Amino acid sequence: MRFQVFWLCLGLLFISINAEFMDDDVEMENFEENSEEIDVNEGELSSEIKYKTPQPIGEVYFAETFDSGRLAGWVLSKAKKDDMDEEISIYDGRWEIEELKENQVPGDRGLVLKSRAKHHAISAVLAKPFIFADKPLIVQYEVNFQDGIDCGGAYIKLLADTDDLILENFYDRTSYIIMFGPDKCGEDYKLHFIFRHKHPKTGVFEEKHAKPPDVDLKKFFTDRKTHLYTLVMNPDDTFEVLVDQTVVNKGSLLEDVVPPINPPKEIEDPSDKKPEEWDERAKIPDPRAVKPEDWDESEPAQIEDSSAVKPAGCPRKIPNPDYFEDDHPFLLTSFSALGLELWSMTADIYFDNFIICSEKEVADHWAADGWRWKIMIANANEPGVLKQLMAAAEGHPWLWLIYLITAGVPIALITSFCWPRKVKKKYKDTEYKKTDICIPQTKGVLEQEGKEEKAALEKPMDLEEEKKQSDGEMLEKEEESEPEEKSEEEIEILEGQEERNKSNKSGSEDEMKEADESTGSGDGPMKSVRKRRVRKD
Repeated sequence: MRFQVFWLCLGLLFISINAEFMDDDVEMENFEENSEEIDVNEGELSSEIKYKTPQPIGEVYFAETFDSGRLAGWVLSKAKKDDMDEEISIYDGRWEIEELKENQVPGDRGLVLKSRAKHHAISAVLAKPFIFADKPLIVQYEVNFQDGIDCGGAYIKLLADTDDLILENFYDRTSYIIMFGPDKCGEDYKLHFIFRHKHPKTGVFEEKHAKPPDVDLKKFFTDRKTHLYTLVMNPDDTFEVLVDQTVVNKGSLLEDVVPPINPPKEIEDPSDKKPEEWDERAKIPDPRAVKPEDWDESEPAQIEDSSAVKPAGCPRKIPNPDYFEDDHPFLLTSFSALGLELWSMTADIYFDNFIICSEKEVADHWAADGWRWKIMIANANEPGVLKQLMAAAEGHPWLWLIYLITAGVPIALITSFCWPRKVKKKYKDTEYKKTDICIPQTKGVLEQEGKEEKAALEKPMDLEEEKKQSDGEMLEKEEESEPEEKSEEEIEILEGQEERNKSNKSGSEDEMKEADESTGSGDGPMKSVRKRRVRKD
């Protein structure tokens, strides 16, 4: 029972801690399956790290590491936001190329958003436009919220390939095709995947939002680690969103976006009007309604009237004049630039290792050459178990109770097992001890015993009579006293003792007789005289 309590508490602690770091219903794709597993100690990092700037393989539309320390090819926006005061409308947020604040990889640098409460906008042109046809689209980059995040985003925009695209004029209303990445507002942690679908009849672009992930995204914003964000769009109109090479969201471009790609076939008639005598109440009582004779109270109070029809002139629908059916929404408008247009109340947001390609293997190799080193060093510098438990309890004070119970139960169990205990016996030890077996004696010893017994017989009779009188008085007092009630168990013990006494008595007499016969020689055997006084209960 004690061990059951201990394991119960230990299991409760394990579940409570892992509830903060793990989520169910997540399809796992271990990073170790895609790259060689590396395990080093913190003290060995300096000798083990051999970082080289990642080099893309295969067909790549865009790749950037920032390791050169220069913003070559990147353009800072000089635009202003519309409908805002002059002071806050300009994109004057500062960008820098720096190493990570913590868990640095020697030689590795990234793009850092440096200003707080300011608008930031920067963009770069792709090596060639991406055209949606028969190849997948893979977009991947790294983000580290080095100081956490209060309110702001770290998403990217893939800008539409249009003739009027000027990167110096990049601002919030610049036409984009895809927006992807993390964003936080208040206590709402998001991972955006938004694409703009062009209406084939009207030519108007409409935003389509993928369903939100089913996992808790908070840790990606708060643990101050570098996380890898990947978007995969396939020509079969499916998509996947991954964080640290683990799938956190997937679905269909036709079914798992809001609003849906295809509009409804019918819409409400805009020319329809309510009649003048229209009653705004949704339901009105029928004064003529009465319960039938066969009314059953156990049945539902109301059922659908299959014979009911709408009256003539009731609100109606008409065919949707803008209806279309797009069975292949993957074929989006091409894009030719990547941009970051952000507002944040927290500075020092780190970006690194952007890549846009069409093969998952290319993106995985890129991550193995760059992001892998950051994770390896971060894991090696991970605090011990005690620090992790204390960090977990900072946001959840109730965990201290679990810690106390888990630590106290083993101590109590060890104390109870090791502490000496006194055992009280309910009954005295009733084990019968066998009498010593009479050992045959020599002639000299027997003669000495005979003399002692003869002297005892010659004592004055008055002493013997006095002793008999005292013994008689004791017997009378015992008889006068009320007999003590004994339990059944004690009676059985006493009876067993009497039987053993009888058997031992007979055995002793036989042994003494044999001893006397064995010593019979010369002057003849000395017969011992023994006095016994038997008291009957």
